[in-house]
Amino acid sequence: MHHRHVTLRQFRYFVAVAECGSVASASRMLSIAQSALTKSLLELEAEIGSTLFERSSRGMTLTPQGHRFLGSARKVLGSVADALRLHASEPSALGGMLSLGVTSLVAGYYLSELFSRFRRNNPQVEVFVTEDTPQFLEHLLINGELDVAIMVSNVLSEPQAMVSETLARSANRVWMASNHALTARDEITLADCAECDQIVLEADRIDELMTGVWSRHQLKPRVILRTSSLEAVRSLVGAGAGIAVLPDILYRPWTLDAEHVEVRPLRDEIPTVDVGLVWRRGSGLKPAAAEFIELARETSRTRKP
Repeated sequence: MHHRHVTLRQFRYFVAVAECGSVASASRMLSIAQSALTKSLLELEAEIGSTLFERSSRGMTLTPQGHRFLGSARKVLGSVADALRLHASEPSALGGMLSLGVTSLVAGYYLSELFSRFRRNNPQVEVFVTEDTPQFLEHLLINGELDVAIMVSNVLSEPQAMVSETLARSANRVWMASNHALTARDEITLADCAECDQIVLEADRIDELMTGVWSRHQLKPRVILRTSSLEAVRSLVGAGAGIAVLPDILYRPWTLDAEHVEVRPLRDEIPTVDVGLVWRRGSGLKPAAAEFIELARETSRTRKP
């Protein structure tokens, strides 16, 4: 199949709509007309020969092909940004070592892109990555054994000893099977959730954040299972065993068994789950760590929530 031309602008527009979830909000973010955006998406779909979005009154959700294409489109835009930057300045002469910490949940979403861009731009720096629990990462940061960690940054156990900088804020929404009674509603309250069997993901202190929310609302959720496996939560929810309240960064519309998982917003205001950079307060950052932080900031600016 001969691809005539797919433009960078089409990639940018596609990523914006995928991340904003609707043409209207993407057009506000990009300051261009909705009609221009819609036209660009239709041309892109025609060009690559597959449907990237399911269109509905709720907005635009990615199809399986759309999800795959989003990964490629982000890589393309990242490479272009790197190329321009490397062209503007010679590859950095930074050397030495960089010790990064990540938690397992966050590793899947933020690590690969940042890691590979940092390595491309700073080939002389040796990078070591440690994956562990939030508790242990904080301990390593305080001891000076890690330079910087990427983790859920708004529930630190020793916030006064750390500097944290948010890269992405993720709203919590309700996940449920597509035949669940609550799918009939556009918005769900925490009280509705408390009536249903619930599956809790015990990872990265997300459950601690929600425990606080339930007690503030004086609700006691009916938890039928706690697990540290995100795939287990996804497949149990998809199979109709219960609902889950989880941040958007973890959401994917299908499970490993190809069951569909629906999602709905909460009416109650509840805190976001923030993923960010964390480093020890008052320690002078070494050049490689400062450079990594700068790159992470730049990447999060191009990846609007």
